[in-house]
Amino acid sequence: MNVDVELTARQEVPAWLTYGTPVFTVVAALLLSSIALVILGVDPFGAYVTMFVDPWTSQFGVSNVLEKSVPLILAGLAVYLPLRAGLWNIGATGQLYIGAIAGTWIGLNVSLPSALLIPLMLVVAGLGGAVWGFIPGYLRAKWGVNEIIVSLLIAYAAIRINGYMVRGPMQGGLGNFPQSAILPLDAQLPEIPLLGAHVGFLVALLAVGAIYVLVKRARIGYEITFVGANPDAAHQAGMRASFIYVLVFAVGGALAGMAGVIEIAGIQTRLRPDFSPGYGFTAIPIALLGRNGAIQVFVAALFFGLLFVGGTALEISYSVPAALVDVIQALIILFLITAEFFKRFAVDVSIEWGGAPEPAPSRVEEGG
Repeated sequence: MNVDVELTARQEVPAWLTYGTPVFTVVAALLLSSIALVILGVDPFGAYVTMFVDPWTSQFGVSNVLEKSVPLILAGLAVYLPLRAGLWNIGATGQLYIGAIAGTWIGLNVSLPSALLIPLMLVVAGLGGAVWGFIPGYLRAKWGVNEIIVSLLIAYAAIRINGYMVRGPMQGGLGNFPQSAILPLDAQLPEIPLLGAHVGFLVALLAVGAIYVLVKRARIGYEITFVGANPDAAHQAGMRASFIYVLVFAVGGALAGMAGVIEIAGIQTRLRPDFSPGYGFTAIPIALLGRNGAIQVFVAALFFGLLFVGGTALEISYSVPAALVDVIQALIILFLITAEFFKRFAVDVSIEWGGAPEPAPSRVEEGG
C-alpha cells in the first residue's frame, strides 16, 4: 500500500470551514474529553448536562455564568481587535491587572456618589490598561519589536506590580494579609434588576456593540482589517500601519483594564495578588474562536464562562479533578491550531493498493 499526501495552499477558504471551525473545534474537544471522563468512571452525557445545561436552570446559575463571562468578553475583545490587524496581544493579563490596580485605587481614595464614582473607576482603569497596551503597540510600530514577547513580558511585570501594591502602598484591612481594604459600597457594582448579574455585564454588551461598529461599519475598521490582511498593500494605499498597531493595542488594553476593575468591584470587592483565574490567557482561545466578529467573541466568552461555572459543578457533583476543565481548554486550543492549518492548506490523500511494481529485467538477464 502506498500513501501519498499532497498539501496545496488554499487561494480561498471555504465558507463552511470559516464559520464551522468554532463548532468543529468545541465538539472535537468535548468528544476527546469524554474519553477521560469514561476512564474516571463518569457518564459523559450526564457530566456535560451538569456542565452546560444545569447552570441555565436557576437564576443563581445564570447570574454566575454572566458575571464570570464579563471579564472574558472584555479580555477576549482585547485580543480580538489586535488580531484583526495581524497582531497578537498575549499580554491581556497584564493590562487587566494594571486596570484593576488603577480602578481600585480610585474606588478607595475618591469620595463620590456611586453614579459618578463607578464610571470614573472604569475610565481610569481603561486608561491604565491602555498605557500598558500602548507599550507593545508602539514598540512594534516604531522599531518592529515582536509584540508577542513584549506584551507577555510586561504582563508578568504587571502581576509583580500588583503583588507589591497589595503588600505595600495599597495594603489594607485587618491583619497582615496581602490585600487592599474592601471597596466602599458606592464603589461596588450594583446588580441588574431581575437578571441578578452586576452592571458590568451591561458594560461588556456596550463594548461588544462598540467594537462591532468599529470593525464592521467604521472606516478605521476597514483599515484595521486591510492592514491585518496585507500590510504592504495597505502601505501602498496610504494607510498608516504604525498608527493602526498603536490604536488596536491601546483600545484592547483599555478593554482589558476595565475587565480588571469590574472583576474587583463586581465580584472580589478588594484587590488581591492572584485575583484573576487566568482570564487574560483564556482570552486567546476566545478571540480565536470568535475571530470572525465581536458577536462571535461574545458567544465564545459565554461558552468559556459556562465552562468555568459548569466545571466547578462537575467537580462537586462527580468528584472529578479540577484540571479536567483545563484539559478541555487545552484541547480546544489544540484543535483550533489544527483548524488553522486546514484553513491554510488543502490536503489531498491518495492510497494505492497492491505491491510495488516489479523492476524491469536487466539486459544481462535478457541475454542470459
